[in-house]
Amino acid sequence: MASMSDRASDAGASAQEQIRELRAQVDSLMRERVAPAMSGVAGRAQEAARQARDMAQDQTEALSSRVREMPIASVLIAAAAGYLIGRLSR
Repeated sequence: MASMSDRASDAGASAQEQIRELRAQVDSLMRERVAPAMSGVAGRAQEAARQARDMAQDQTEALSSRVREMPIASVLIAAAAGYLIGRLSR
């Protein structure tokens, strides 16, 4: 008949083995599921940032060309905007 200390020792060894198995399962899930998902998210974020940068650059170029086409109107619009901002900030 096994003594109490033998049973406690067996239970402790069994618990340690279960912890090792769970740790291996978690490591496997991280490698197989979480890491690829995070990689996909990072790729989509980079693509969205690139598209936003390209769009901002296109808009800047379009605005620059409009200013070159109508310089007097551009100066008047800028002066009016500055005046309004100045009045509103008081």
